[in-house]
Amino acid sequence: MCLAIPAKVISVDGSSALVTIEDVEYNASLLLVDNVSPGDYIMLHAGFAIEKVDPNYAEETFQLLLDMEKK
Repeated sequence: MCLAIPAKVISVDGSSALVTIEDVEYNASLLLVDNVSPGDYIMLHAGFAIEKVDPNYAEETFQLLLDMEKK
């Protein structure tokens, strides 16, 4: 099973980005997604941004993951 986690883009440097998930920073490859800017939200999987997503969708998805953790 594959799982992608929503992450907020902090900065972009060419084909890579610095992203954050719950105040933890990660490097993400942007080779699979176009037009990513700071403040955008992406779905992060295995170090790759696989799609750009709406902030509301990102928050809802992250909340669902947190709710699963509690069970």
